[in-house]
Amino acid sequence: MATQLKSAENEYGIKSEYGHYIGGEWIAGDSGKTIDLLNPSTGKVLTKIQAGNAKDIERAIAAAKAAFPKWSQSLPGERQEILIEVARRLKARHSHYATLETLNNGKPMRESMYFDMPQAIGQFELFAGAAYGLHGQTLDYPDAIGIVHREPLGVCAQIIPWNVPMLMMACKIAPALASGNTVVLKPAETVCLSVIEFFVEMADLLPPGVINVVTGYGADVGEALVTSPDVAKVAFTGSVATARRIIQYASANIIPQTLELGGKSAHIVCGDADIDAAVESATMSTVLNKGEVCLAGSRLFLHQSIQDEFLAKFKTALEGVRQGDPLDMATQLGAQASKMQFDKVESYLRLATEEGAEVLTGGSRADAANLAGGNFIKPTVFTNVKNTMRIAQEEIFGPVTSVISWNDEADMMQQANATTYGLAGGVWTKDLARAHRIARQLETGTVWINRYYNLKANMPLGGYKQSGFGREFSHEVLNHYTQTKSVVVNLQEGRVGMFDQ
Repeated sequence: MATQLKSAENEYGIKSEYGHYIGGEWIAGDSGKTIDLLNPSTGKVLTKIQAGNAKDIERAIAAAKAAFPKWSQSLPGERQEILIEVARRLKARHSHYATLETLNNGKPMRESMYFDMPQAIGQFELFAGAAYGLHGQTLDYPDAIGIVHREPLGVCAQIIPWNVPMLMMACKIAPALASGNTVVLKPAETVCLSVIEFFVEMADLLPPGVINVVTGYGADVGEALVTSPDVAKVAFTGSVATARRIIQYASANIIPQTLELGGKSAHIVCGDADIDAAVESATMSTVLNKGEVCLAGSRLFLHQSIQDEFLAKFKTALEGVRQGDPLDMATQLGAQASKMQFDKVESYLRLATEEGAEVLTGGSRADAANLAGGNFIKPTVFTNVKNTMRIAQEEIFGPVTSVISWNDEADMMQQANATTYGLAGGVWTKDLARAHRIARQLETGTVWINRYYNLKANMPLGGYKQSGFGREFSHEVLNHYTQTKSVVVNLQEGRVGMFDQ
């Protein structure tokens, strides 16, 4: 029998401990072990979550399976109303969830308020409108009617990362719910406070078992979640290494997956670009969410004719970035989300100089006395970078940009595509023909022209190559949460006579 979990709250409304959310109840984990959620800017413990195991996963899958028959038959209007109400509640407590996101992730409050939360709310609004759009079709034949039904898949396993947890949660559960599926969600064990609090507030909206949340280390819960014969689909955002294991697990029952993985995006600046605007975008690409963004344009291809001017302005802009307490609305660059990630970024800073790259600015941890207790890295730019260097090929996931000089477009395009990734890219030019030519040649799922991170509602987002497969953030993802059934109704009377002599 599961034990319901209750705990006291602090000044931010954070409970001292959170349970798993299974079958509409908050319960203690089977193992009795917990994991500390930390504030990466101070190192202090915010709360505790359950260290889940296979038994917790089994219980959550059973709850989702039990809820599926009724939920899958719910009216589109019911699902639409729930998603609209979720968006309304998120708007009403916008700053609360932004604060939790900042406390646990270390990102600046201004980003949580004006980027993460509006994007997350937008996903619920977008897919609220999709509930009525899920329909089949009919095909007419002289002797038959063909009916194509579109049906939900069943229990969906969803695994989300720590860099933008609210947005990752929203872009996965909104389409799953809109299409009539039930969910077992596994958030990141280092950063998930905002997501768990979200389900505390939204629990009354959903029938028990429609959404279940199990926390814990991937090694303890991942295999049990993805190999269950009762799971019909997997949606994962995270690293390539973890994705390889998930693909292997999913092969046990041959279930479909959508995978959004890493990136090493080319941010291309041509000789005729608006330099000031391009510098602003390159600065944002470097520091947004401390560089912990898979879409980041971390390979900056600068045309030789404008390189000196661009780098001078870029250096000035980055050295003017305000780094400090993430809760301060003036702060523009926060702390890496964990000590593990901080150490990883630092290792790449050392590697870059060993490979022969030169530091234009940054290149070390932040040295201000008031930042000593947190995971703060200075915004960093390396020049004299070759595309074959590890810092130009491997995802650093920190506020680090590598500059690659170019002069010949064909050679630049070859280098831009010479990566195992293909998630995003950017192009700066006033020549519309060149912009289209480069965009068409880039082997990547998204290309932004003359403004990086120009995210628009209902535009598909996903990767080429090892950046994954499937598309999210648009109605296209509904194809990944539904399957079709063909029914043919015969209209011809009498026998066919196929076996007549």
